[in-house]
Amino acid sequence: MSGLQSVLLRSVIALAWLLFGVCASAALPAEVDGQPLPSLAPMLERVTPAVVNIHSRTRVRVRNPLADDPFFRHFFGLPAMPQERVQQSLGSGVIVDAEQGLVLTNNHVVEGADDIQVTLADGRTLSAEFVGSDPDTDVALVRVPAERLSAVRWSDQHSLRVGDFVVAVGNPFGLGQTVTSGIVSALGRQGLSGLGYQNFIQTDASINPGNSGGALVNLRGELVGINTAIYSPSGGNVGIGFAIPIELAREVMRQLLAFGEVRRGSLGIQTQDIDAAMAQWLELKDRRGAVITRVQEDSPADRAGLKPGDVVVRLGDSVISDRQALHNAEGLLPVERPVQLEILREGQRQRLQVVVQAKASSLSGESLDARLAGSKLVELPERLRQRGVRGVRVDQVAEGSRAALNGLREGDLIVALNRREFEDLDALRKDLQRPPRQLLLTVVRGRGALLLLAE
Repeated sequence: MSGLQSVLLRSVIALAWLLFGVCASAALPAEVDGQPLPSLAPMLERVTPAVVNIHSRTRVRVRNPLADDPFFRHFFGLPAMPQERVQQSLGSGVIVDAEQGLVLTNNHVVEGADDIQVTLADGRTLSAEFVGSDPDTDVALVRVPAERLSAVRWSDQHSLRVGDFVVAVGNPFGLGQTVTSGIVSALGRQGLSGLGYQNFIQTDASINPGNSGGALVNLRGELVGINTAIYSPSGGNVGIGFAIPIELAREVMRQLLAFGEVRRGSLGIQTQDIDAAMAQWLELKDRRGAVITRVQEDSPADRAGLKPGDVVVRLGDSVISDRQALHNAEGLLPVERPVQLEILREGQRQRLQVVVQAKASSLSGESLDARLAGSKLVELPERLRQRGVRGVRVDQVAEGSRAALNGLREGDLIVALNRREFEDLDALRKDLQRPPRQLLLTVVRGRGALLLLAE
């Protein structure tokens, strides 16, 4: 037999085996040696009653620019007041407490909603009460009447591993309840643009629009994550989906029930990335980590003994690769609880314990300076900070108040005090501990910036 004939014979044999395998798989028996073939159906029968469809409606004011002109209002009958239109959102949710009727979902599914309707797997539609949300982790909590509900079980914390099989349950494209399966592709994913604090589970289980807020479960039917985002250049699934780890969602839920908001902590340090020159000066083998440039007095970091020049390489379970990774890990830590911190100091690795303190998310202007009385200042969302935006936002301004008379308006972004930029609300409070004689505010309003001299 020639070499060519041998190659052809092997090809024919391989093709025959391939066809045999396809035919055999198309006619798989229900049982093998008396044992039924593995199926996800028994597990899903327990899980799917706890996964719901969420339909929210939001009334949005829309101003017609022509309505500001008296001529157009008179001749075309345009209303002077802003008109309203209704935005609708479809998503999914997971019942996590049947006795209290608590449903976890994504913040972007119910954000600003005036009406939230939850449709159960058995077809019932219930009006839901908004309990609270955390935009920076995209977690929200709603409550429905606790009547004949079924809840999903929580998974053990930190039990998930890369390679574990997972199942995503939700309502993609409003089609109705849908189940897809895959594996855990990665853990601790971060660095996605447009999102807040990030510690995502990455999976190749198909996640599409409408799956947001749905359940990611393991093969035991335990909740391991809340589906939240997809990576897709085209808008559809390409095998890269992201879910919020259940230990994070559970902590957010605990704080929303206890405080009505999520209280984030701060170590009280300023850091920067490590460049080649700094790595050489600090005698580091590589540039991974965040070097401390400033430690605030009487802060958690100060009490733990941290110093400028220390390089943070690990915080809790998070490996710190750069300044942004440290900021992300810091924002996800539960407050008032001890956490292990690992640093490099003079080339030596050290482990310290630090207790993260809660920092204010909003403050009255009067508590900072009498010239800001009547205003309420709030922290910026994390997704804006990731784009390099710094400062605080004016959330409210009372009519006729001193803040209003000084020119502040709701929605203003204060970015500098006496021409000196500041990072956040804590930094502004520190700068105003000794009220300056002159209070000059740099304010971003719309697409422009202006200076306001508060008196």
